[in-house]
Amino acid sequence: MSSTTSSFPDRIELTGEGLVLRDWTEEDLAAMPGLFDHPDIAHWTPIVSPFGEEAARARLERARDLRAEGTTILLAITTDGGAPLGEVMLRCAPEGTEIGYAVGPAHRGQGLAARAVRLMAAYAFEQLGVEQVILELEAENASSVAVATKTGFRLLDVPLIEGEEKGRPFVLQTWGLNRP
Repeated sequence: MSSTTSSFPDRIELTGEGLVLRDWTEEDLAAMPGLFDHPDIAHWTPIVSPFGEEAARARLERARDLRAEGTTILLAITTDGGAPLGEVMLRCAPEGTEIGYAVGPAHRGQGLAARAVRLMAAYAFEQLGVEQVILELEAENASSVAVATKTGFRLLDVPLIEGEEKGRPFVLQTWGLNRP
């Protein structure tokens, strides 16, 4: 993908799996800290912590900038197009087309992450024509490993990704799902 021309439409709304994945809006700013300002999100994701009003506005702007660059889409996970319950990401990078997600603590246990991952994977396969989507996650993140297995991803035989985020070292496994 070219970094000068977005391959994503200006607006995206994906429906299926009992979900509506939609663009973040200014109306979501007040709800975002309740979704993202949590120790689990701080530990397992690169989302800034603590996550308050300023971080919410910065995330909304970043979502718009990444979309304009044509590299990444960040969508609110909703059941009806209304209140956001979490976020799902699709990032097109040289190492692969990656999906990521975060579900607000009050909304866990409803299968939202797995359903959002399946819906985003279908978008990547059908609309972007990719052959494989990946998840990069830590083996110790039992919830994400459960989402990966529940959605049909398989652990790939590729090198681990080692790094540091927020002063904490991490080792990521790469899981893949091939186009049906």
